[in-house]
Amino acid sequence: MQYYSTNNPNQKVSLSEAVIKGLAPDNGLYMPERIPVLPKELIERLPEMSFREIGYAVIGALFSEDLSEKQIHELVDHTLTFDAPIVKVEEDVYSLELFHGPTLAFKDFGARFCSKLMSMLVGEKSQKVRVLVATSGDTGSAVANGFLGVEGVEVIILFPKGKVSPLQEKQFTTLGQNITALEVDGVFDDCQTLVKRAFLDPELNQKLLLTSANSINIARWIPQCLYYFYAYSRLPKNGKKVVFAVPSGNFGNIGAGILAQQMGLPIDRFVAATNVNKVVPEYLHGSPFQAKPSIPTVSNSMDVGNPSNFPRLQALYGGDEELFREKVKGYFYSDEQTVEAIQSVQPKGYTLDPHGAVGYLGLKDFMAEHSGCIGVFLETAHPGKFRDVVEEALGEKLILPDRLAAFLEGEKKVIPIGKSFAEFKGYLERLD
Repeated sequence: MQYYSTNNPNQKVSLSEAVIKGLAPDNGLYMPERIPVLPKELIERLPEMSFREIGYAVIGALFSEDLSEKQIHELVDHTLTFDAPIVKVEEDVYSLELFHGPTLAFKDFGARFCSKLMSMLVGEKSQKVRVLVATSGDTGSAVANGFLGVEGVEVIILFPKGKVSPLQEKQFTTLGQNITALEVDGVFDDCQTLVKRAFLDPELNQKLLLTSANSINIARWIPQCLYYFYAYSRLPKNGKKVVFAVPSGNFGNIGAGILAQQMGLPIDRFVAATNVNKVVPEYLHGSPFQAKPSIPTVSNSMDVGNPSNFPRLQALYGGDEELFREKVKGYFYSDEQTVEAIQSVQPKGYTLDPHGAVGYLGLKDFMAEHSGCIGVFLETAHPGKFRDVVEEALGEKLILPDRLAAFLEGEKKVIPIGKSFAEFKGYLERLD
C-alpha cells in the first residue's frame, strides 16, 4: 500500500519511506491511500478473540501488502504485552484503562509498535537514525522506553521547561544510553515547531537521517486503533449505541479511533474532550479552525494550541466539515471542573487522572444530551503520574506502582536550549 500526504494526495510513498520520513516533504501527514473494511463476520467474532488475535486481524488488514505474516505477528506480539481492560465506573459508563504498559500511559502501545517496525525497516541501513520527539509529557516517556537500547537509533526528546510533571520528566530524562533530553525554554508548541522545521530543513536532512515518533508518524498513530477494537469487543452487548470519549491534545488518539470506525467498528460517535486549549471543540461548534498559543493546565499532556493531527481528521472525513462535526462532538473543561470530576468520581471507587477526568466529563455531558448510549472514556495515564494534582484534589496520598516509583530514583540529565530553530539546528549539526 502507498501513503499520501494530507497536503497533496498525489504525492505518494511506500510504507518504508512514510515511516522513516515521518513527515511528508510538503509538511503534510501521511495517510493510507485506502482504508480496508473488515468483514462483518469478523466484527461479530471480536468478543471471542484475544487482544493479540484482534491485533493480527487488524494490522494484517492494514499492512499485509508490505509485511509478511511473520512480521505482522512479531509486531503485534511485541506491542501487546499488557492488557487494556475496561472497568465499569457507573451504569453504562466504562473506563478504558490504557496505563498498564511500561510507562503507564496509552502511548506505550504506539511507541512499542513504532520502535519494532522502525527497526525492521532500517535494519539494513548503515546510517544512524535520529528520532526527534516533541513531548508535553507522556510521548517522551513512552518513546524513550520503547526505543531504549535499540541499535542504530538515537532518540532526541524536546520538552517544555517547567511544564511537564516531575514524574513524567524522570521517565525520559534519567535513562541515558541512546536517549537525549533537550529542555526547551518555551511551551510544547515551540518544541513541536522545532521538530517540524528540522524535518523540512534540506541541509539537516542531507547530513542526518531524521524521523519522528510523535503521532504524526503513521507507525505511532495507526496501532492505537487496536484498543478501540478490543474495548468494543469487551463491552456488554445491550443494543445501545457505543460512544468513545477521548481526552485530546494532538488528536492522534481520537484519529486512530475514527480509523477503527472506518474499518467497520460500529462506533456511533466520538467525543473530543479537551482542557481550555479548545481550538478543536470551537471548530466542532462551527468556528473556523484557528491555532492559538497553548495554555498551561493541570492536564498538561493536552496543552496543545495547534494540534498536528487535525489535518488527519479532516482527511478521514474526506474534507466534509458537516460529516466531521456530525460524528465528533467537542467539549472543553477548566482546571476547576477537572479537579471536581476527580473528587466526584472517587466515592464511586475509581481514581481518575486529570486527562481521564476530562474524558469522563465529556462523555457525561454527551450522554446527558443523547439517550440510549453506552459510553467509554479513555483513561490515558495512571493517576500516579500526576500525583501532585490528584493528591491535592483528594486530600490523600497515592500509592505508586513499583515501576513508577523506581523512576523517581534516577538522576535527571538534560541539555537546556532556547526555542530558536538556529540553536536547535546547531545542536543537530554537531552530532556525529
